[in-house]
Amino acid sequence: MNSNNAVRHDNDPQETREWLESIESVLSTEGRPRAHYLIDQLLDFDVARHGDFHGRVTTPYVNTIPVDRQLPYPGNLAIERRLNAFIRWNAMAMVLRAGKHSGVGGHIATYASAAVLYDVGFDHFFRGRTDSFDGDLVYIQGHSSPGIYGRAYLEGRISEAQLDNFRREADGKGLSSYPHPRLMPDFWQFPTVSMGLGPITAAYQARFMRYLELRGLKQHQGRKVWAFLGDGEMDQPESLAAISLAGREKLDNLIFVVNCNLQRLDGPVRGNAKVIQEFESLYRAAGWNVIKVIWGSGWDALLDKDQSGLLRQRMMECVDGDYQNYKSQNGAYVREHFFGKYPELLALVADLSDNDIWKLSRGGHDPDKVYNAYAAAVRHNSQPTVILAKTVKGFGMGEAGEGQNINHQLKKMGAEAVKAFRDRFGLDVADDQLADIPYLKPDADSEEARYFAARRQSLGGYIPSRSGAVEPLRIPELDAFSTQLKDTGERSISTTMAFVRILGTLLKDPNIGKLIVPIVPDESRTFGMESLFRQIGIHSAVGQLYTPQDASQLSYYKESKDGQIMQEGLNESGAISSWIAASTSYSNHGLMTVPFYIFYSMFGFQRVGDLAWAAADARARGFLLGATAGRTTLMGEGLQHDDGHSHVLSSVIPCCVSYDPTFAFELAVIIREGMRRMYVEQEDIYYYITLLNENYPHPAMPNGVEEGILKGMYRLKPGEETQQPRVQLMGSGSILREVIAAADLLRDDFDIASDVWSVTSLTELRRDGHKVERWNLLHPESEPRISYVEQCLSGHAGPVVVTTDYMKIFADQIRPFVSGRRFVALGTDGFGQSDTREALREFFEVDRHFIVLAALKALADDGVISRSRIAEAIGRYGINVDKSNPAAV
Repeated sequence: MNSNNAVRHDNDPQETREWLESIESVLSTEGRPRAHYLIDQLLDFDVARHGDFHGRVTTPYVNTIPVDRQLPYPGNLAIERRLNAFIRWNAMAMVLRAGKHSGVGGHIATYASAAVLYDVGFDHFFRGRTDSFDGDLVYIQGHSSPGIYGRAYLEGRISEAQLDNFRREADGKGLSSYPHPRLMPDFWQFPTVSMGLGPITAAYQARFMRYLELRGLKQHQGRKVWAFLGDGEMDQPESLAAISLAGREKLDNLIFVVNCNLQRLDGPVRGNAKVIQEFESLYRAAGWNVIKVIWGSGWDALLDKDQSGLLRQRMMECVDGDYQNYKSQNGAYVREHFFGKYPELLALVADLSDNDIWKLSRGGHDPDKVYNAYAAAVRHNSQPTVILAKTVKGFGMGEAGEGQNINHQLKKMGAEAVKAFRDRFGLDVADDQLADIPYLKPDADSEEARYFAARRQSLGGYIPSRSGAVEPLRIPELDAFSTQLKDTGERSISTTMAFVRILGTLLKDPNIGKLIVPIVPDESRTFGMESLFRQIGIHSAVGQLYTPQDASQLSYYKESKDGQIMQEGLNESGAISSWIAASTSYSNHGLMTVPFYIFYSMFGFQRVGDLAWAAADARARGFLLGATAGRTTLMGEGLQHDDGHSHVLSSVIPCCVSYDPTFAFELAVIIREGMRRMYVEQEDIYYYITLLNENYPHPAMPNGVEEGILKGMYRLKPGEETQQPRVQLMGSGSILREVIAAADLLRDDFDIASDVWSVTSLTELRRDGHKVERWNLLHPESEPRISYVEQCLSGHAGPVVVTTDYMKIFADQIRPFVSGRRFVALGTDGFGQSDTREALREFFEVDRHFIVLAALKALADDGVISRSRIAEAIGRYGINVDKSNPAAV
């Protein structure tokens, strides 16, 4: 037995009783505040004397809310139980029918354990959107989706045909396996099935709700964010980050409901310990209000009869592996192995039959206990609340899966198990109908149907339900960014600085300035954004309680309640969770905000790729800015800082529009177009734009290039029309300037003409090419279309050399669309290195000399020039032919 769980032996019960009677006297005469003050004084006295006292962070393994503090249940429990049974059955039937008809399967056990947790919330707490109230936000645990569909069927929002198409969406008539707003945009609000993302996005959603209120953008309505979570997913680091954030920010608009069914996907969560006690200590230490719902009402009488405390001791002694095992057995087994350890406990249940013992339920299956926990959570102020509800995974599935390790993967139940399920929940399904597993709902004019409708009507609109209806924004015209469209002359700036200036322009815009949400992990000064500290302030729910060290400086660190910048610390997962909340604000808050999340590009998609994918699922609209991008632009940092692949990662997200601009005017055009598409046309896309920390002069925007910038390429610098041979040089980001320099070398040293193309988005060019290929495939008798790349290159002879600061696969995206000519991709495959930009570009073989070499090689392979010209370039530029391959280092 774990000594930490053992009840301490009392060496002097009489003295203990005297102390307790003293506290009891204070409680009765002066109240709890005075009693707790005295207790704190005693603890402080001991700490002052000895300094090593560690107080408890857990309470006994019983319900937090005692019987005498319970409120009466406000609903008709008999009707609610019948409705609960319908929904349980439909959830099971949907999965079993799907497995029977198509083999796609589904999950039964998770919702079976959580049904009461959801039903009490839906019937009494979850307030939907109305004309005067924006509604509570409810994050549904992903594996519970069958039960939510089962409820929506009773509500008339989902048809029987849709239920039968569960997990069959390809024809557009089915239901998604889990909560996916991308697939069901009128139903699901939040993607949660990638475990750990629900907790962190819910916590930052609650914080963003408060941000909107403190900035005066939304009226405080007392809305709540509810998040239903699994005990296993609390091991995810994102889950733990959510706990810290919510406690620190005192988010009393946030309620976590952790379904502690004690099982992960393959077995116990903490078989050798007690996960509820562990969670209680974590949440309490982080500043949360903790409510434990462990035992159902049947245990109340036993606990009241147990004057010795032995039952409480036994409850603590048993580990979670024991509790799971008990629920896979029967009442006789529980009598022998739980109560049977101590004769006194056997006597305590002597008047109970084995069936009575088996019916002693866990708290998460008891509507009375759950209702009181929720009511207490809603009333609580100044802290977030977590409800730790103990349940049985697979509750109601009997021998087919109740409490068994296999039940998460269980997608089938035998005929006897289905019959037992029917009998257990008292459902009116004839024996000869069981093989069909029919869907059930109450008759339209029945008492159950009227009650069901009345409960939802009293709480507002349906949940979950997603709305995207908002007014478009009035965005500035392109000429608002006139500074970025002009030549900088001899003045050198980075595209990061150009972005900061664009952001400054947007913040001053009378129509959208207040809606701009700048988000930074902890690199504002790195990105040159410190001037915004004083201008718009850093958001803090408590303002600024200290005098900043740099208060005498112009750009001092200014925090305020209405601050506009969300500075998230060294926490990319939290920062992108804030960005997701802001980029989906149009749907969840009826207010379109314009978030710009700028981050060290290497710590962007690589670190938070799962959240970036969830943002796409959530139909996010906003800007991600990957600063200090490229593998050779960040001098002196090296392997874990140099980004040569974020554009490869962003390219896998279908709705992510990615650009790698070189010049300020390109950046201005891209951002303005992104705002038009997302906030005027309201496309459900988001942008990833890479920014550089390299300073250089920027030219003015040439005439007529806007379309090419947006489509992905335009001819920046034509070569001499009369000069032959000829090559097409393409580049993006920081390497475009090397491409320009290579064109000059080819002209001056080898008398070869080069057209220089700025390729702002290889990813968009690839998507355009695939779109054209598909159209041609499906329209064989029509005039074939040609890709935008082919359109641009038409009439411009010579091989194509594409050079970027990213892996070669990035440039290779357009290889299929450069037909009939040689194609060469140069890139920065391999690990990053620490050095100067010049040295790094030579090392990765993407500098001007290697671009010239690649161009000459392509021309020689085409038979246009002699191979001696390649050797000439190697000698002229001192290229080391024996150096190691950078991709293999």
